[in-house]
Amino acid sequence: MTERSELGPRKAAVLRAVVEEYVRSGEPVGSETIAEHAGIGVSSATIRNEMAALEELGYLKHPHTSAGRIPTDLGYRLYVDSLPAGGRLREAQRRAIAGFFAEAILDLEEVLKGSVQLLGRLTQYAGLAVPPSASEEPIVKLELIDMGPTVMVLAVGQHGRVDKRVFDRPGELGPMTLESADRRLEPLRGLTYSEAQAHLLRLAAEGPFEEHDLILHVAETLRQSSGPEQGSHVVVGGVSNLTDEAQHWRRETVRRLFEALERENEMLGVLQDVRSAHEELSVTIGSEHPTTGEWDASLVTAPFRAGDATIGTIGIVGPTRMDYLSAMASVRAVAKRLSELATELEK
Repeated sequence: MTERSELGPRKAAVLRAVVEEYVRSGEPVGSETIAEHAGIGVSSATIRNEMAALEELGYLKHPHTSAGRIPTDLGYRLYVDSLPAGGRLREAQRRAIAGFFAEAILDLEEVLKGSVQLLGRLTQYAGLAVPPSASEEPIVKLELIDMGPTVMVLAVGQHGRVDKRVFDRPGELGPMTLESADRRLEPLRGLTYSEAQAHLLRLAAEGPFEEHDLILHVAETLRQSSGPEQGSHVVVGGVSNLTDEAQHWRRETVRRLFEALERENEMLGVLQDVRSAHEELSVTIGSEHPTTGEWDASLVTAPFRAGDATIGTIGIVGPTRMDYLSAMASVRAVAKRLSELATELEK
């Protein structure tokens, strides 16, 4: 890919101006508009020549028969790579994020649902998140609770997951048997849901017989909480924001994106392809991935962590004609706060 420095400062300034004007207006950008509003300090004829050169290099294109130009995916990429690494939130965005996390409950799954809605409001695109896998979440509490005519299994995961299951108490079950079975659960703390489930099946087979059904109820609770139907999935919020952008997309690409948001496995596959556990932020623009190329869309994603371990992904999807600076700053800030919360839950 041609580096920004090879374009020269004037071509780079013209490209930046075209991208930002097109993001603002949604209309093809002419040289006169750039000359009047971008403050580059050269005539519209000179800017027209620079735009023609940028088109030859593959950074701009003519839509249909319009005299103006719009960025290509390569043009957006060069623009995104030129943005400052940190980015800055607008004050209203900063307050919204601070306010949300100040009131967030200590349940990561619920916080993620709120976070994707928050990102939708901040960016006016659709928010996305991939939560931690339940099967690989360590258990911090696992116990049987005597509730008189019923018994409750309570499992609490390290990332704030809480699972409960209540079943009728067998008539012959005495308090001593219940206490004994509960004590046998203590060594399972620290194991993952899947590890603890396998261990419980061995405990049930080993006996004693009177505790067999109790132990199987605990194993079933963990199975229901971490089975394939509860595995990796995508939390989505703010999809209605995309309808405001639909006028600038082809009808077919809008339909495909909305259908993908409904087909969780397709969206999950794309997010798994583009996510990075090591980078602070990942931006995938249009044809850089086959599926986002079909949608004419971009993804901005970031990992969130518990301590040093990456446990999930948060981000947004929207048109390639995206306010990348704002989107990147918002996703980065929300991922940072999620990581702080997940790390706190781990302690």
